[in-house]
Amino acid sequence: MKNLAHSGTLLVYYLNLFLAVITVQKSPTPQTPGKDKGTSSGHKSAQAADSHRRWFTLMVLAAAMKILLAIHHSFELWNAPEWLGPRLQQQFHHMRFVQLGSFDNLMDEIRDAEVLMGWQLRVDQFRAAQQLRWIHATTAAVHQLMFPELVASEVRLTSSTEIHGPVVAEHAIALVCALAKGLAQTATYQERKHWGQQDLWRSRMRPQEIAGARLLVIGLGAIGKHAIPLAKGLGMRVFAVRQHPERGTEGADRVFSSDELESVLPQSDYVLLAAPLTSKTRALFGDRLFGAMRENACFLNVSRGALVDEAALERALRSHRIRAAALDVFQTEPLPADSSLWELDNLIITPHTAAITENLWERHYVRFTENLRRYTEGKPLLGEVDKQRGY
Repeated sequence: MKNLAHSGTLLVYYLNLFLAVITVQKSPTPQTPGKDKGTSSGHKSAQAADSHRRWFTLMVLAAAMKILLAIHHSFELWNAPEWLGPRLQQQFHHMRFVQLGSFDNLMDEIRDAEVLMGWQLRVDQFRAAQQLRWIHATTAAVHQLMFPELVASEVRLTSSTEIHGPVVAEHAIALVCALAKGLAQTATYQERKHWGQQDLWRSRMRPQEIAGARLLVIGLGAIGKHAIPLAKGLGMRVFAVRQHPERGTEGADRVFSSDELESVLPQSDYVLLAAPLTSKTRALFGDRLFGAMRENACFLNVSRGALVDEAALERALRSHRIRAAALDVFQTEPLPADSSLWELDNLIITPHTAAITENLWERHYVRFTENLRRYTEGKPLLGEVDKQRGY
């Protein structure tokens, strides 16, 4: 009942019930035909009922739970479509949805919002949000929301990791294929109209078989657990590293603890980084872990750029300490034009496109509506974040 008390849902219910009673009480009493006095009285009663109905409708709207949709980004797809707010309002007519096209009025609108659907929030905005009880992040990562005030509060937090995970996993395996077959190199041959068969064979990016290769997946969240069956479908052997191996293998051939990461790296042909960004994983991969990898191994990061020391990765690639790498995420995005990473011929760069799909917002809608029902019914939320762990 705690959520209902905060949201005003019970108040909405009782106001509607009271409105129905008032309407019945104000209904005109049947009159004998031909009596003008009765007709006039009935007309006035109907007008009074309409007046009460309008007044109580305004009260109902004022008392309804306010859900604020504040999703704005420079990249078109990350912005909520115009249909989102109206469609939600149509389905949950007893609630009040406010959709913002920018962050200009966020401070004013969040003061009385109970639910926020978005991906970022400043500390001062959070402090102003005295009615806030739940934040639904449209991103898989939530590190941008892990400031002390929110972590210590009773505000619940859910992420969209299950929405993005399967699509990002597909991208990760596509990058494995591109690295194994030297596809980045063949693309340059095409640009130059050069038949580079001999060149590719003699290069360090000589095509290799995927079947039988060993893939190490670091992190068994939504990305990692969806990447495993895709890799095994190609005949790869899959190892995994997770913080709590006792929670299961998710289909991997073997699972190791985080403490065993450095010892399992030399056994891996491809290393896929899919871990969440926390205080413990920031700059996880640096000179030491790149130095532990096999010389012919490839490194991939589709999680968060801050997990990797990019200078250390560049050193490993330029010195051929590792064979190649593929990155979809970076410490600074967009990646600056003067970044030396662009110059590396053994690095595949994709501009944070791993999660792109035409189905994104329909999936957001399905997940959010399901969680909204759960929230009002006091049931566990899907994708709820453990704020102490950060994921």
